[in-house]
Amino acid sequence: MTPRGAITDLLLEARGGDSAARDRLYAAVYDDLRRIAHRQLQQERPDHTFGTTGLVHETYMKLANLDRMEWQDRAQFFRAAAGAMRRILVDYARRHRAARRGGGVPHDFLDDNAPAVQRGDLLVAVDEALERLAHLSSRMSGVVECRFFGGLTEEETAEALGLSVRTVQREWAKSRAWLYSELCE
Repeated sequence: MTPRGAITDLLLEARGGDSAARDRLYAAVYDDLRRIAHRQLQQERPDHTFGTTGLVHETYMKLANLDRMEWQDRAQFFRAAAGAMRRILVDYARRHRAARRGGGVPHDFLDDNAPAVQRGDLLVAVDEALERLAHLSSRMSGVVECRFFGGLTEEETAEALGLSVRTVQREWAKSRAWLYSELCE
């Protein structure tokens, strides 16, 4: 990933209305966003038509009003990027959802190694459950958003949320159990 200070400095400059800083920021985060998008799309169904570049560009468009945001640091930016990817992929899934709903929620649906077809079939249901989880625990919801929708590692999630890696691991385990329970009702 791009160095912490460089992105934070560019975010603060862009927040001040510097359009050149916004362009430099985009160049600085582009490879990181591509890596995250690529990892996320690898877990989608095989016939998914959204490409890595398209997801990065859509994500950046959602974040394009950089001068209107109260950016604090790089971690906040990547958490916002994870949230934007979530909204993009869920909207895409809603538009392209198959008529069938599947036969129940598999036990490993939030496993990083779960088959792609399962993730695609459950994306909308997970998003709706995540909205309910956010009312119970914004921290748990943030962990799921970063890990499941943003494709961030435990370390990246910890940085984005200002938590320890161990706390992210605990919250991820609790979140997965809660979501599984919610989706199996």
